Amino acid sequence: MSSPTDEPAHPTREEMLAYLEDRGIGDPQVMAAMARVPRHAFVPEEVRHRAYGQRPLPIGQGQTISTPFIVASMTELLELQGTERVLEIGTGCGYQTAVLCEMVREVCSIEIVAKVAEFGARNLARLGYSVNLRVGDGADGWPDRAPFDRILLAATAPRIPRSLLNQLAIGGIALGPEEAPPGEGDPHDREVLARYQRLEQGFERTEIYGVRFVPMTGKVQQ
Repeated sequence: MSSPTDEPAHPTREEMLAYLEDRGIGDPQVMAAMARVPRHAFVPEEVRHRAYGQRPLPIGQGQTISTPFIVASMTELLELQGTERVLEIGTGCGYQTAVLCEMVREVCSIEIVAKVAEFGARNLARLGYSVNLRVGDGADGWPDRAPFDRILLAATAPRIPRSLLNQLAIGGIALGPEEAPPGEGDPHDREVLARYQRLEQGFERTEIYGVRFVPMTGKVQQ
């Protein structure tokens, strides 16, 4: 199996896709979306030559674009069928947003950092993606457009806020990074990807794997 340290100086989209297959991404719809979305169009020009590599890249304002594997894996874990309405918390540069747009009926996305939101909105508009965007605190969600079939968080919260989980439809899935409990896991990797499914009564929570994301800001830190 190849690793990020083995990648060429100017990785190609084809090499990215081969790496994703090597890492076990098996949903053909996810792979098709990853093939269609031009990742290089979502990063600043100075790092564009590294767009298809397997490392996070800076997009300004202390924010990053997640690795292709994380984007593909999280998308796959949402178990999308194509009819869903999805709420994304953390628009960022718009890359994950675009991948979702390729696969679902409707995407709503919230970004708390205004300059990052502008960057993401420009990228998405340039490529013709139709998305409901707003600048605001992701912990609030988007009550006027709820319920959502899926909710995806791209920043780490102590726990996915209940205010978001309550905007899930019955049977819906929320996925995002959470802080691991003190004393658990590697001391350098204190975050875990958590998946919630809304049941008729309550939520079922599953831990997937260790991750590293930028912290979610706003109300969750109060």
